[in-house]
Amino acid sequence: MNTLMLFLIGFVAFEHIYFLVLEMFLWTKPKGIKTFGLKSKEFAEETKVLAANQGLYNGFLAAGLIWSLIIESHDISIFFLSCVIVAGIYGAYSTKNIRLFYVQAIPAILALLIIMFN
Repeated sequence: MNTLMLFLIGFVAFEHIYFLVLEMFLWTKPKGIKTFGLKSKEFAEETKVLAANQGLYNGFLAAGLIWSLIIESHDISIFFLSCVIVAGIYGAYSTKNIRLFYVQAIPAILALLIIMFN
């Protein structure tokens, strides 16, 4: 795997570890509330179980990407990057927040393109 490909896959994995931390541990804290534009601390408290579940899924995506780097498998990288892209597209569509697409899907798309054309 070339350096840029490794960097991008690692970056996407790091993003999802960060999302895990935000959703599982910081959801009800000022950082989580601000990051996700939650309407109130009370709303954050009411939805923290859902957010933690969502964070866990982000952790699985990160784990899959890290695994793909450890065993140097393009097939596994392609699968998990594709999952991230679909999540980014759906997340941006369902929340009407295009920023989510740029933050989550674009790095995964770039990594996937490098793998495909390498």
